[in-house]
Amino acid sequence: MRHLERLGIPFRVFRHARPPKTLEEAARERGHRVEQIVRSLLFRGEGNTYILLLLPGAYRAHWPTLRKALGMRRMTLATPEEVLQVTGAPVGAVAPWGWPHPPDYVLADERIGAFSEVSVGSGVPGVALLLRREDFMRSLPPEVKWGIFGIPISQD
Repeated sequence: MRHLERLGIPFRVFRHARPPKTLEEAARERGHRVEQIVRSLLFRGEGNTYILLLLPGAYRAHWPTLRKALGMRRMTLATPEEVLQVTGAPVGAVAPWGWPHPPDYVLADERIGAFSEVSVGSGVPGVALLLRREDFMRSLPPEVKWGIFGIPISQD
């Protein structure tokens, strides 16, 4: 929240009665579609680099595309312990900014821009931040690499 306040970006805080168990539950309670939830996923790349992938809720990472975009042959999803250490938040609550150790790379799936409002993790389980798409995009660092990095969750 401090990051957004420093930038003068308006947002709303949404507190779930209890942390949602699924993306569908989170979206329903927020009055959103699953695609409006921006997931912040952390990967570990070659040379102990960390990669943040911002992905719409209805998508999962497409590994070959990620490796190609970063020029890496190997990368893994960060462990829950690494997520907490690097981002300062547990899995499921990671915010896209304000980390104690900023990521080495930030990739954002351009389909995030499909809706006028998005919701993101706040760093606190059960609490989300809702903001306009334009404001969210403005909140990201300029070196973000935009592209198509995910495939629908239902697709094998």
